[in-house]
This record gives sequence, C-alpha cells and structure tokens, in this order.
Amino acid sequence: MIDLKILTIEKAHNAFKNKEFTCRELVEEYLKVIKEKNGKLNAYLEVFEDALMQAERAQKKFIDGTASILTGIPFAIKDNILFEGHIASAGSKILENYIASYNATVIKDLREVGAIILGRTNMDEFAMGSSTENSAYGVTRNPYDISLVPGGSSGGSAVALASDMTLVSLGTETCGSVREPSAFCGLVGLKPTYGALSRSGIIAMGNSLDQVSPFSKNVRDVEFIFNFLSRYDSEDSISVSEKIRNELKASAQGGSASGGKKIGIPWHLFSEGVDKTVMQNFKESVEKLKNAGYSIVDIELPYSKYSLATYYIIMPAEVSTNLSRFDGVRYGKRVEGENTGESFKKSRSAGFGEEARRRIILGTYILSHGYYDAYYNKAWKVRHAISREFKEIFTKVDLVMTPTVPVLPFKLGEKIDDPLAMYLCDIFSAPANLTGIPSIAIPSGKTEKGLPLSVQFMATHFNEDVLFEIGKKFESLN
Repeated sequence: MIDLKILTIEKAHNAFKNKEFTCRELVEEYLKVIKEKNGKLNAYLEVFEDALMQAERAQKKFIDGTASILTGIPFAIKDNILFEGHIASAGSKILENYIASYNATVIKDLREVGAIILGRTNMDEFAMGSSTENSAYGVTRNPYDISLVPGGSSGGSAVALASDMTLVSLGTETCGSVREPSAFCGLVGLKPTYGALSRSGIIAMGNSLDQVSPFSKNVRDVEFIFNFLSRYDSEDSISVSEKIRNELKASAQGGSASGGKKIGIPWHLFSEGVDKTVMQNFKESVEKLKNAGYSIVDIELPYSKYSLATYYIIMPAEVSTNLSRFDGVRYGKRVEGENTGESFKKSRSAGFGEEARRRIILGTYILSHGYYDAYYNKAWKVRHAISREFKEIFTKVDLVMTPTVPVLPFKLGEKIDDPLAMYLCDIFSAPANLTGIPSIAIPSGKTEKGLPLSVQFMATHFNEDVLFEIGKKFESLN
C-alpha cells in the first residue's frame, strides 16, 4: 500500500529507483482513489484511458537509465491546457467536443520526460470565477467540507490534489486562480513571473495576464515543477529569454541588501473586508517570521488599492476580444439559425454560460467608442503606476506578504448571485497578476473547524528562488 497522503515527488522518484513500487502501481493507486472520490467531488471531467500505458513507458526510462525527477510523476491538468487527441473544453459547452490537435508546450515537455497525465480537471468556464461554480459540467466541492467551494478557477486541479487523486497538478492563473484554491484546499500554489512558463497551447482568457501555474502539497514539489517547465519558448510571444531573465534577476536590489530576510507588510490594504480569523492567522504568521529572524517592515502601496478595479476593466476587455473567435463558424458549438447572423447569436447564447456572457458584454462596453479612453486607457495607466510602486518597494524589501484570500471557504451558492462579492476574493491576488511578479500561496494553519488558512509572498521578477526559500522556511515554522 502506497501512502499517497505523504507522498512527494522526491519520495516517489526514490521509490521508483529502489523498486519499492512501479510507475504503473502508483497510477493504479491514484485510479482507485479517483473511482472512490471523484463522483462526490467532481474534480476530474475525464480520466485518460492511456494513463496506464503512459506509466509503462515511464517505467522503461528507469530501466534504461534515462529517468529524471519528474519521470513517472502523475499530473492532473486543467481543462484549458491542450493535450493532443483529448478534449479541452475550458469548462464550457461551446467547446464540449473540441479535441486538441497539438500539445501545449508544458504538456510536450512533461510527456518527453515521462510524466503521466492522469486526466483533465474541472474549472470555471474559460477560467472566469473564484469558486469553480461556473463550470458547464457541474460544481466542484471542497474535500474539507463538500458544502463549501474549493476556490477557482482551477478548483478541479486543487481538489484532485487535496483529495489524493494525483501527486501534483497544473492550473492557470489570470487573477488568483491557483493561489485562491490553494488557500481553500490547504495547498501550495505558485504564480510564476509572467513569461517564465510557456502559454503556448493554453486556451486564452486574458493575454496580458494568463499564466500556467503549478499546485503541490509542499514547496519543494512546486520548485521541481517550476525549474523543469521554466524555459524560453519561441511559440509563446511573451516568453522571456534566459538573458533577460538573468538581467532582471541581477537587478533586484532588495535581496542583495538583506539576503532575502526583509519582508514588507502593506497593513493599510487590510483595513476592511478581511475575515477576523484570516486576519488573526496572518498576524500570528508574521510573528513567527519575526521570531525566526526576519525583518518585518511596514510599507505603503497607495496605487495597489486600485488593483481589483483595474483588473476588472482590463480582463473583461481581453475576454471580449479572445472569446469573439468562438462563433459557431470557425470554432465551437453551432446552433443553426435562419441566417448567419442568427446562427452566430444562437450559438454564442447556447454555448456560453452566464458569467462568460457577463464579462463579454462588460468588455465590449469598455472597448466601445466613447468609453475606451474613459475606462480601458485609464486602467492601463493605473496598471503601470502599480508596477512602478512595486518596482520601487522591491529596492527596499525582498518580499511582500499578505493573506492569500480575505475570506474563508464559503458555502456553495453563497456568492454566485452576487458577482461583486465574488470578485472581492481576488483583492490580494490582483497586484501580482497586473505587475507580472511571482507569488506563492503557503498553508498557514487551520481554523477551529479544520478549514485551511493561507498566506502569500510576492517577490520581484524572476526571483522565484526567493519565494521557494521563504516558503520552505515558513513550512518549517508551522
């Protein structure tokens, strides 16, 4: 019997090498758990029939000596990541029968090394949501309490991992879509630097915001995944070259001054809307770090209070543009009408869910004549101001620390009819996505009822190693 609850990438790798169990035996264990739990949790939309064949191929790499740290490691992937020959619906009816014709770069890289792709996981439609309630294929439930949301939009990937239905998983981030479900499900979630991991083969939501992001149960596993997948990819227009990465990393001034030990806290951003339990846990987490020798500095980020408003102008505009391609002619579900225009209207009405339609309409309005300058251009100016203030603050501190999410996991249906309340879940996520800096969510304890709590750390561009260092230290303090 393999103890899946304590299994890590390193433990699995050593077990494969020492012949304690095979790649196939590990996959069989996960398939058993999926069969037992997925019906209740709805984490997976599909378990791939070739998972055991993938495991057999991975095992051969251990036999011939070509195995690496990720060989034989089972992954669950979000339903917007293309895996050739398999459906990628992005949680939407409009793509319910779309079969990927090629592999996303991250899938290609994982397949080449012999990682195993177990299946595709549920998500908010086109990654629009913070609760995984907006999927066309039913809600996903939190394994800590099935009456609660797991966070979103990568809720399926989080739940699959938290309920021992995979060893690690991949999601995508546009604004907290990995960090928030990490917080609600007691996991580690990394939002890498924008341009660090290839987006080629990812169904787009917001081009200036989207990123592939990994989940794990510990910081070391996220580090393994990031280090393997982080590379320049000519297929992704925003992928950053190794030369530029090194230059940006070398220009970081905060770390050189204090060796990664100076943490800035923007207390002024926590004035309202933060749950009392979340706030108390955050203060206790800060004290633990202070006692461990970290320097805690009060900082001001005046423009960052506009992050959420800025995000919810830029993102819908990009959504409106990206989703215009799904018209029932070139892509997606088609519903016949009396003429082309009628078919177009019926196809999009039948294919898109309520939240997707809401954001398309909002984005179209923002980009319309007379409102483009008033909203979209102004939002980009504020975005640049937020980026400048973070660049400045990282000359004074190594890290910025906040709660990951301002609230505890909430009841299914509690916020679904109140979009503004749902959007407020993103309040601490938005700055990292708008600025492109990396951020990591780390479990920070549990409530009296056993629900997970979480804090996040942000660092300057391509300083993921600073996040891994603080993350591993923080794990040791909890």
